[in-house]
Amino acid sequence: MRKKFGGVVLDVSSRIIIPFSMIYAVYILAAGEESPGGGFQAGAVLALGIVLARLVKGKDANFKIPSAIAVSVAGLGAFFYVFTGWLSLFNGGMFLQYDKMPFGWLEYEQLHVLGIFLIEAGVTVCVMMTIITILEALLKREDFEEHDD
Repeated sequence: MRKKFGGVVLDVSSRIIIPFSMIYAVYILAAGEESPGGGFQAGAVLALGIVLARLVKGKDANFKIPSAIAVSVAGLGAFFYVFTGWLSLFNGGMFLQYDKMPFGWLEYEQLHVLGIFLIEAGVTVCVMMTIITILEALLKREDFEEHDD
């Protein structure tokens, strides 16, 4: 994946598609509490934008995230999920009991929406970085096989 793929048309169309896919992923995340979609779908669409940039631009891609950083950030996404559950545990409730979250100024419905959004944000980050880690592993394998010949 060191070389560019495609030509001018693919380059120009990817410059249009990538920002729209990122914006759409944020919409999927934001609307996931009340419509189909959510953390997993948003993470997959965000990763799609980065994978598309890597496929089209090759080594000149703007979105290059090393595997070590991607794994660490994926772990932070999973921690964010668990931390949201701990918020209610430490406040006397059960794991992921949104009405026991320590934000007393919010109504029950608002706490529920906030809790689901925090969970989905953690899942989004975890899924996006996991897909990027898989891509980076495949790229390293490709480089290894090229040097083997």
